[in-house]
Amino acid sequence: MCRNIHQLHNFQPPATAEEVHAAALQYVRKVAGAARPSQANRAVFDAAVAAVAAATQQLLDGLVTSAPPKDREVEAAKARARAEKRYA
Repeated sequence: MCRNIHQLHNFQPPATAEEVHAAALQYVRKVAGAARPSQANRAVFDAAVAAVAAATQQLLDGLVTSAPPKDREVEAAKARARAEKRYA
């Protein structure tokens, strides 16, 4: 799957609407095979992004876990360390 889509569940603070929308946009772009739709496809592209974002938010709202929430800063630091090691 697309590397730009990040885990959104079980973080403190919870994922924002902007993060959910960004993930939905990346997913639809990947599936459609286009970063920007043509004028003819704009309406269906935007509707798909809205539908995926709504489904994603519903999923996040319904998920239950007993694990403690992850800290965004700690996870970001881990990702940077992995990137440094991968691209060094």
